[in-house]
Amino acid sequence: MNIKYKRILLKLSGEALVGEGHLGISPEIVDRIAEEISLVTTQGVQVCVVVGGGNIFRGLQKSTELGMDRAAADYVGMLATIMNALVLQGVLEKRGIATRVQTAIEMRSIAEPYTRRRALRHMSKSRVVIFGGGTGNPFFTTDTAAALRASEMDCDLMLMAKNGVDGVYDDDPRTNKNAKKINKLSHQEVISRNLKVMDTSALALCRDRHIPIAVFDFARPGAVRDIVCGLEVGTLID
Repeated sequence: MNIKYKRILLKLSGEALVGEGHLGISPEIVDRIAEEISLVTTQGVQVCVVVGGGNIFRGLQKSTELGMDRAAADYVGMLATIMNALVLQGVLEKRGIATRVQTAIEMRSIAEPYTRRRALRHMSKSRVVIFGGGTGNPFFTTDTAAALRASEMDCDLMLMAKNGVDGVYDDDPRTNKNAKKINKLSHQEVISRNLKVMDTSALALCRDRHIPIAVFDFARPGAVRDIVCGLEVGTLID
């Protein structure tokens, strides 16, 4: 493999873990994620992961539906991301991939508290680091957490795994059959055109830190490996 990006952050939405269901975690999906990560770690690529929790609990949605305080609902959502992180850790370690979970909310009995220096040391030793708990603060999405961790880890690339969408389009391809895929964009173009890729704050942070973002369909076998090798897969925001 001709590796172009040697340290990457993979952002997984909670919804991507569900598969064809509505809630919970699909064993097939998690196993596929582990396979994708394994393909690149065995080639010396350093990997860290930020996983969402929308398959279990969505803070913004539930705060409205249940009449909860938004901050309290967001904390529940952060706990959901930690549950997903622990599941992913278990599947990766079953494959023999050394993995550490670090959380922005301290849970010392099940995971390490987030420490930048320790996370960097883990990655330098070829361990996959999974970040749970978002940023540790309410009102921030896991998109923002992913951009923050990618910046702190000095990543060469952030990968945004989508479920059933193979890149960035000029409109929602699920509702508009005439929507056109865009192969390459700048961060500023995504912001100015209001393309619904990720939070504006997360995009702006990646822009300022000069971190490219690859948006791709996780259902494509070998997608992570191909992107890491510099092949054109999905959409590159750079």
